[in-house]
Amino acid sequence: MYKRLKPYIKMKKLLPALFVLFALTAGAQQHELKKLWQTDTVVRTPESVLPDLKKKILYVSEIEGDGNTKDGKGGVAKLGLDGKIINLDFTTGLNAPKGLGRFGNTLYVADLTEIVEVNMNTGKVIKKIPVAGSKFLNDVTVDDKGTVYVSDTRVNVIYKLENGQVSVFLNDAKGANGLKAIGTDLYALVNPDLIKIDASGKRTTIATLPCGGDGLEPIGNGDWLATCWNGYIFYVTAAGKVETLLDIHGGKLNTADIGYDPQKHIVYVPTFNGNMVQAFELVSK
Repeated sequence: MYKRLKPYIKMKKLLPALFVLFALTAGAQQHELKKLWQTDTVVRTPESVLPDLKKKILYVSEIEGDGNTKDGKGGVAKLGLDGKIINLDFTTGLNAPKGLGRFGNTLYVADLTEIVEVNMNTGKVIKKIPVAGSKFLNDVTVDDKGTVYVSDTRVNVIYKLENGQVSVFLNDAKGANGLKAIGTDLYALVNPDLIKIDASGKRTTIATLPCGGDGLEPIGNGDWLATCWNGYIFYVTAAGKVETLLDIHGGKLNTADIGYDPQKHIVYVPTFNGNMVQAFELVSK
């Protein structure tokens, strides 16, 4: 999920060389993104997009204020799958909401130091659950049993919410950000690495990105989409090959916590400082 650009400044001079190396080793590009639409610049610092394909709705977290501040300006917006605005104020009164996850009719929002439960029909806040020791809760994923996992990028921890109780699931997860629960495994972007954590806690590195990872979405065939907040989207194969799909770094648009429609192969991109959501079709060459 969202990271400030500051941690990347030290890497600024190294990134071009790293991308040349990736281009030389990755071979010919096998996939591309074709732009479908973008909203007007009315979505207030969008950080995460969560599609509800059955209801044809995109839930979008809006930071609006500072990404580190408890200011009550944040919320969740509702958009159509075509990008049309349904309700920019579906949920209000949050602080700096980032990652979104769902189980049943409950939306889970990472909101700095709290996990917020929201009714997906009404947008009303059901409960706010404090996470002791947290500083910068970032991404959220929920497994098929309803266990919620939340990353904290600042304290390098992945937390678990189960049966109403919060505990530490994984320590020493440097820069932990994007998460996705699949079966009994948890996949995570831990700084530049995409790793798998199995039920026994064993970590396996699948791939290494050329920059700190942010959003993470499975393609459905063992491959992945991964982003870096400062403007990159990558296609990552199950074998660990990394292919650059989008490079808009250096501008005012970011690529934060994406959403994905595996049926229509559509990628939904919250542009953060761009104040809009964009949609692309993922195409195989």
